[in-house]
Amino acid sequence: MAMSYFWGKFSRVFNLFNLTLQLNGFPIGKAKEKLDQILAVPDHDYANFIAQRKQEILDFHRSHNAYYRNFIGEKTVSRWEDLPVMRKIDFQKPLKERLSDGFTEKTVYINKTSGSSGDPFVFAKDKFCHALIWANIMRRFGWYGLDYNHSLQARFYGMPLDFIANKKLRFKDFLSSRYRFNIFDFSDAAIEKMLRKFGNTKFDYINGYTSSIVLLAQYLKTKNLYLNEICPSLKVCIVTSEMLFEEDKKLLEERFRIPIVNEYGSAELDIIALENPDGVFKVNAENLFVEILDDNDNVLPYGQEGRIVVTSLYNEAHPMIRYEVGDVGILDETSTPKNPILKKLTGRTNDVALLPSGKKSPGMTFYSITKRLFDDEGNVKEFVITQTKRDTFEIDYVSDLAFSSAEIEHIKKVFSDFLEPNLHYVFTRQDALQRSKSGKLKQFRSLV
Repeated sequence: MAMSYFWGKFSRVFNLFNLTLQLNGFPIGKAKEKLDQILAVPDHDYANFIAQRKQEILDFHRSHNAYYRNFIGEKTVSRWEDLPVMRKIDFQKPLKERLSDGFTEKTVYINKTSGSSGDPFVFAKDKFCHALIWANIMRRFGWYGLDYNHSLQARFYGMPLDFIANKKLRFKDFLSSRYRFNIFDFSDAAIEKMLRKFGNTKFDYINGYTSSIVLLAQYLKTKNLYLNEICPSLKVCIVTSEMLFEEDKKLLEERFRIPIVNEYGSAELDIIALENPDGVFKVNAENLFVEILDDNDNVLPYGQEGRIVVTSLYNEAHPMIRYEVGDVGILDETSTPKNPILKKLTGRTNDVALLPSGKKSPGMTFYSITKRLFDDEGNVKEFVITQTKRDTFEIDYVSDLAFSSAEIEHIKKVFSDFLEPNLHYVFTRQDALQRSKSGKLKQFRSLV
């Protein structure tokens, strides 16, 4: 209670988040003015507006970024669709070699990807671009009555365990009106400590990794508890960074009793899409341009599934032009240039199992199968599936009880029915599963 009381008194006097951005050189006031101008563009003019902005950012990097000039080569490209697609591996070189003229590592915002896709890299955004991103995040979170300057966030993201780095991040969290939970420990004792924090703090919302928040909900279910009764001030839960499957969303809705909102984004870009209060997954057409491509880099029409490719329309420090995020999705047939809608997010491009018969099976197939199998008894807490050979899958799981021989045979049969016969499975019960350094849990990966 002390933290929420102090924060409430403090934040009523200062718009501390805005002030922190401004003091660090991010012109949030100017960014909000620009965002208002973008939003004011009429629907019927938006296609032309986006086309002009695409051309401007392309011309800028052609003229001011040697790395991008080298990337596209000497060939004259007259159509946007003919520009080469940028991939994570293309950024595996020192950041200073990728910055545009007039920008240095001291004058830009720098961060790095988590590496969950297998190709981590350091990226940069110019300070106006970064401010514009935050202006739009604040606007979109405002759909749910949240104010970044005043609303207190229960944050389920990774954190450094080094003492000094941890304290620095804690202070940054304080300035950003959030409390960060330790997502590397979900023992019963650790969850009970989390719930005590929820009980004595007036959190306005939850934001963080899907898998971590689902673990909290699973514990609540075993104890027949409801989070909104423990923390009545909660308004909404926004999950991000990992797939939100329907079974998990139902569990969260049941145990939290607040709206569960799906956020899709990437650190190197921005929020790419966020569900609005009507459940529509609205793509960020203010700062980004999103395309869906087939395997040959051809643009697909609305309604067809393909690779998600995104352009950052305002990042002048570093080119992110036709950048392949690494995910597969569909834009809804009703989409318009100003109001594109993400109809479906189906997983990562590299989450595909290649079977001996030549059949391809997306990683989410395994997730759906195992969730259906394991959730019946509530025994299995988490699992990770690794394909080590075309015919072999290792399943590591955390559970109250180890699988019996009969249970293993039943699981194998269900897998075979969904995939194909004569596959081999290795089941290993673990005390805890290995997460990435950022705290993300990658539930399927193929080593083939």
